[in-house]
Amino acid sequence: MKITTIKILLLAVVTTSVISCKDDVKEVKKEWKLPEVSITGVRLPHTVLKITEDNVEVRNGGFGSAATAHPINEGEFYALTDRGANIKFGSNKIFPTPDYTPRIGHFKLLENGTVEMINEILFKNPAGANISGRPNPEGYGATGEVPYNEDQTTVLDFDKYGLDSEGLVALKDETFWVSDEYGPHIAHFDTTGKQLERLSPKGITGESGDRKLPAVFATRWANRGMEGLAVTPDETTLVGIMQSTLYNPSKADVADFTITRIVTFNIATGATKQYLYKQEKAKNSNSEIVALSNTEFLLVERDGAFTKDTDKSEVQKHIYKIDISNATDVSDVADTTNGKLINGKTIEQCTWDELTTAGIVPVTKMLAVDLIAELGDYPHDKLEGIWLINSNTIGVINDDDFAVWTGDNSATIQKYISKTETAENIDGNTLYIVNF
Repeated sequence: MKITTIKILLLAVVTTSVISCKDDVKEVKKEWKLPEVSITGVRLPHTVLKITEDNVEVRNGGFGSAATAHPINEGEFYALTDRGANIKFGSNKIFPTPDYTPRIGHFKLLENGTVEMINEILFKNPAGANISGRPNPEGYGATGEVPYNEDQTTVLDFDKYGLDSEGLVALKDETFWVSDEYGPHIAHFDTTGKQLERLSPKGITGESGDRKLPAVFATRWANRGMEGLAVTPDETTLVGIMQSTLYNPSKADVADFTITRIVTFNIATGATKQYLYKQEKAKNSNSEIVALSNTEFLLVERDGAFTKDTDKSEVQKHIYKIDISNATDVSDVADTTNGKLINGKTIEQCTWDELTTAGIVPVTKMLAVDLIAELGDYPHDKLEGIWLINSNTIGVINDDDFAVWTGDNSATIQKYISKTETAENIDGNTLYIVNF
């Protein structure tokens, strides 16, 4: 492939030195330049967690489930792992590294165009002990998945505080908010990774006290929970999006698998609102959301295909600009398990025509970036992270699944950037820089 580069962009910032001259103090500001980054992207660093008997590397890696800008330092960003390497085992999961702790990686894009890891922040429970990514037990946001060891026989312990972390927000007070796919939960962590609060759907036991997410979110499709999380620029409101359609009241009852929900949570008051988003194709994934203003956001909508396996024209790795300002709040005042009803049916039991007739307006959307068209190719299956660099520039990152296939293999198999490739090109977290 011919390699081209993205033009150098100048960003105002950030490096300050102080010169004292008698009673005068002067600041000397130095420009930070976004370096030349190949259109084929730059890999994030990784280490090896284990090597199996079949010579499969389980990598750490995994920093691609979400990304967010450092709230102060230009050129720096955070990236999130999910629960760790896991393999579908019927309706259950095998965990090759069962004690892995989900974490945040702190990264910097260097002048030479490479990415440096500054440090890792491991998630901890309220007592300060590291959590795992194993599923929650019944009563705490369980998905029905049972965790198994690689021997396919040993059942692992559930983890009350376990997270399948997928959405990430970094605040100026150096704390973090993280959304997940289990409960789904939204958890607040201090600068060391210690949990300060956990928000769960009403009816789920947890650490959230009187502050809850709407009860209907507990009907999430297992392993397709709250995949994206943003915070408004004034840091007053969290905005989360579900990856896919809720099973409300069950999978068999869903009329249209393009209906997904957005929830807003006022951090000070705990008040919530809900909006609907219409996907381009049924069962697509909404994998990330980032705020541009209090009402406008960038949002990932993607499929799970590889361009090496599928005609590029049929592969979707899109970023949309959405606006919630004129959308209908579909909150249920009574906060019942199945949420607001339309003529006796849940929202997910309705067609879009029925919702329109009922006066329900989804968020508006406009295509901002088609990554395949912009880059010529986007070889990864899981576009999941957006780093907002400036008002028209973003970095995007993929989830590499710790370099292990997550399909129903019942074995730990190396993940490549194709379902058929077996010799080279192990998938890895890769940063691409694009304009929107």
